Amino acid sequence: MSTIPIDGAATVTFTVNGASVATEVETRRMLSDVIREDVGLTGTHLGCEHGVCGACTVLIDGQPARSCLMLAVQADGADITTIEGLADGDRLHAVQQAMHDSHSFQCAFCAPGFLMSTVALLAENPNPTRDQIRAELSGNLCRCTGYQSIIAGVETAVELLARSGGGERGGA
Repeated sequence: MSTIPIDGAATVTFTVNGASVATEVETRRMLSDVIREDVGLTGTHLGCEHGVCGACTVLIDGQPARSCLMLAVQADGADITTIEGLADGDRLHAVQQAMHDSHSFQCAFCAPGFLMSTVALLAENPNPTRDQIRAELSGNLCRCTGYQSIIAGVETAVELLARSGGGERGGA
């Protein structure tokens, strides 16, 4: 493992949504900023920038992580999935389709975080209880809904994935 200088720059290489990315970053830059500004994927939203709201959640090696709390150099060698990586062209991921069909969001600023957290939950537990859904999504904040439509969207995603045989993109 290489030593990362406290100040200065380092070259990081990671995969984002299946594409290899190598870039030089200041060692103090957050992963969320690199994803948005350097890679150009602005679907990862920045809300609080303190890890509280969950809008910046991405999957790092399949696990949900707050990209606003992670230094870009910490993601060196990682496989990162952002909200842009869920759909297959024009075909929505089953979780995206379920949330759409359930009218889960109003302004949808929080949607990327909820969607990425839901994808991670259902990959680990394809048939969660309502309490498990609530617990998993408790780290994501929404200021528009009463959360019931979001929970309904997750339950619809469970049904869609079960009907499609559990495929990542709902049978795609």
